[in-house]
Amino acid sequence: MLAGLLAILTAGVAWWAWEKIHRRTHPVPSGYRPEIALPFQREFELYHNALSLCSMKTRVCMAELGITYESHHIDLIETGCYENIRADFLAVNPGGTVPVLVHEGHPIYESHEQIRYAAEHAAPGSPELVPRDAALRAEMEYWIDRSSLTEDPLRQGDQSAGNAVPPLTVPIFASMIDRIAVWKILEGLLFHFDKMRPVLFLTLKLVGLRKLGRLAPLVAAISRGRRQMNVHLDALEEQLAKHGGPFILGEQISLADVSWLVIFERLAQLASIDAYLGDGQRPLCTAYWETLKARPSYRAAILDCSHPTIEHGTLRLVECKAADPALRDVLEVTPTG
Repeated sequence: MLAGLLAILTAGVAWWAWEKIHRRTHPVPSGYRPEIALPFQREFELYHNALSLCSMKTRVCMAELGITYESHHIDLIETGCYENIRADFLAVNPGGTVPVLVHEGHPIYESHEQIRYAAEHAAPGSPELVPRDAALRAEMEYWIDRSSLTEDPLRQGDQSAGNAVPPLTVPIFASMIDRIAVWKILEGLLFHFDKMRPVLFLTLKLVGLRKLGRLAPLVAAISRGRRQMNVHLDALEEQLAKHGGPFILGEQISLADVSWLVIFERLAQLASIDAYLGDGQRPLCTAYWETLKARPSYRAAILDCSHPTIEHGTLRLVECKAADPALRDVLEVTPTG
């Protein structure tokens, strides 16, 4: 019997070592990488995830520009499994992150670079998402940056709405992860480059959405994210008033609007949009969000790319907040002071 156990242990270690070698990750520089050649079937291909904020942004941009692409949905643990840290995807992005836009076999990394690249390489006659006026371009760049995720977002939520989003997303993680088997989460502990993520998901799996309020560090992070998001939305309200709407730069839709659409969509997925826009708060932001939802790109890039696990997560959030006012307060009421 001991010999059998040793054989199993040896086989397990050998498997882990083999997998570890083939799942090595390393950071990759952002932007267009002409020196990398990947297999491709169509001019544009997109590796993306339904829930990923950055994936949504790139999809919206492609839809606005009318660029068709080969779609490769890559699962993150939130939507089913750790496909993003398996060898096939790491051959596309050794950093293990989505989205990756591929143009004629050459990858473009990071969504803020992808939307700029797509706007520059869209076919003649495509909508112009970058203003010709230099001052407006500078404004657009500012509002792209103010919506984007950067490195170490949890410490930089004051810099952008994108950085304020991760702690706010924890509740939908908690509501989605109940559909994911524990053994799938454990794969992340073995191979994920950021061990804090599988630890977080395992914690949320064990604790559950209804007891989220007992995790003081997470509650503090959510409260901080709400305060930061309120500041960013107040600034956006002022910007919309400055140009008179309906978009951030006025009459012309731009890459800045592409970037902000997904911020509002995340708040909607969290069933928290009314906490920011309800009861007459920020009427210009409210009108802006309605304008964005009415665009064909919203249906093509968001509604048509929905995922049943996201829908399940949003529904559970609605139900749990309705049944537990204390949980609703934790997730929606911003402490003063």
